[in-house]
Amino acid sequence: MSNQVEASIYDYPVYYDLLFGSDVAAEYRFLKACFQKHAGCEVRSIFEPACGTGRLLIKLGREGYAVSGNDLNPKAVDFCNKRLAKYKLPETVVVGDMSKFRVKTKFDAAFNMINTFRHLATEEQALGHLQCMARGLNKGGLYVLGIHLEPTQCQPMQEEAWSARRGNLVVNSYMWSKGIDRKTRLEHLGLHVDVFTPTKRLRIVDHMEYRTYKHAEFLALVKRVRGLEIAETYDFGYNIKKPCSVNGRSEDVVFVLRRK
Repeated sequence: MSNQVEASIYDYPVYYDLLFGSDVAAEYRFLKACFQKHAGCEVRSIFEPACGTGRLLIKLGREGYAVSGNDLNPKAVDFCNKRLAKYKLPETVVVGDMSKFRVKTKFDAAFNMINTFRHLATEEQALGHLQCMARGLNKGGLYVLGIHLEPTQCQPMQEEAWSARRGNLVVNSYMWSKGIDRKTRLEHLGLHVDVFTPTKRLRIVDHMEYRTYKHAEFLALVKRVRGLEIAETYDFGYNIKKPCSVNGRSEDVVFVLRRK
């Protein structure tokens, strides 16, 4: 690779958005179906914690929902707000910590679809996040949370690769597990993102740490949060007609949490 940098993929919002944008249509249809099937209130306002580039927020905002979000990365926040402005939507995304925040106006629904929750490295941070979400949700509101569980009855997935293209821009990624620190429950992950354009070759070398969750550990965490209940569970196939029963072989799970 002619040019290599050690950096966070979150500092490259254009590449990040392309890589993780391929499932937007499926996620969007699934979220709208969840709102209709599971919410105990009419969903008009939507919040996304750790929203990144806001690929789903933009789509939902253009459909008439009042959208907002937060993220720790200023580059991602700026990228998201510029896109909101492009579509003449309010610039409602702010720099903020998903484990400790308050919103001025409660929301009817929220989502975090692709494992970002696991960036919260401690039980205290994870609990704080869910408590913030519970406080921010209106009664009957939903929090749709997708996470990768650690299976207990089979070998976990150790690597993943995917690719995306937009015009002359091609982005390939490869992520692998370097192992789990059982004392801290942190999984160490390596990530290579290779970027190709007609005039540039770039490799972004990243390292991530994700907190691990067995099913029982996640259930125990939710039980500590006053006002939240698990309404239903699905897998990453996003089929609203096919809820899934989580077992020891389950890995990719979407928990539909509801404010009581």
